[in-house]
Amino acid sequence: MVLPLPFEMSNSEAVALDKKAASVEVTKDKNGIDQVILRNSRGTSALVSLYGGQVLSWKTEQGEELLFLSSKAIFKPPKVVRGGIHICFPQFGSRGLLEQHGFARNRMWVIDDNPPQLIPDESHAQTSINLILKPSEEDLKIWPHRLEFRLRISVSKDGHLTLVPRIRNPNGKSFSFSIAFRTYFSISDISEVRVEGLETLDYLDNLHDRQRFTEQGDAITFESEADRIYLSSSEVIAVFDHGKKRTFQIKRQCLPDVAVWNPWEKKAKALPDLGDEEYKQMLCVDGAVVEKPITLKPGEEWTGHLEISAVSAC
Repeated sequence: MVLPLPFEMSNSEAVALDKKAASVEVTKDKNGIDQVILRNSRGTSALVSLYGGQVLSWKTEQGEELLFLSSKAIFKPPKVVRGGIHICFPQFGSRGLLEQHGFARNRMWVIDDNPPQLIPDESHAQTSINLILKPSEEDLKIWPHRLEFRLRISVSKDGHLTLVPRIRNPNGKSFSFSIAFRTYFSISDISEVRVEGLETLDYLDNLHDRQRFTEQGDAITFESEADRIYLSSSEVIAVFDHGKKRTFQIKRQCLPDVAVWNPWEKKAKALPDLGDEEYKQMLCVDGAVVEKPITLKPGEEWTGHLEISAVSAC
């Protein structure tokens, strides 16, 4: 089913883009779960599953995949699909009483037909889908806080991928949460990659009982397993892939922390949904709120912003 473009943008702008074949299409995967294909006027696309609100694919106008998806990924709930971009909420990792990374990534989201307007509203430059998650009665038994989690996922005219989370507290009492967008970048080889923008920052090292260290290198490179949370970074960081001659630029607002993860050889072999050698073709760099969780009082709303772009050298 192809949704009419006014579904995600204003009528006049939708008509203009429609002539250039921008589209939002709803399909189903082999398990009958709804998926949404976003395609801009130049042919850049993103595939979003309503299971977990997860971005499974982001392709250039030439059809080249920019996100890693494991060849052994399990597409059957309640398993989380290994790869793409999945949402860690309301907990990151095991830093709390809930399941690993919280429950948002393995719940069914729904399309939000009438979302509140974003300010600033950039829908005129994007092909978008709006999703919403509300905790079920079962969720409330393990995390007793009613909330509305809205998520706009967009592909811009320039092919940038943007995720805008909005979390509102309609409840009568405050609650706190952490959030991260676990983003699996597709890379040539982990030995060919460096991350810039995190130099001199403090980080929590999950491989050393979350001890706090300070980054000493001019850039982050990888020679072994990495599982770190860099704290209070600048709003823009970059992942340079020398093998593919490509740079990912990651812009964040209200997502001050950055989680960096690669399982390396030993842990990759222990993960049933990851190929033994696939750790070489992936790197997770996540916009996050981990060190200082967000607290929402009754009636308050928090909004974040994550924009990812990919530039290839000529």
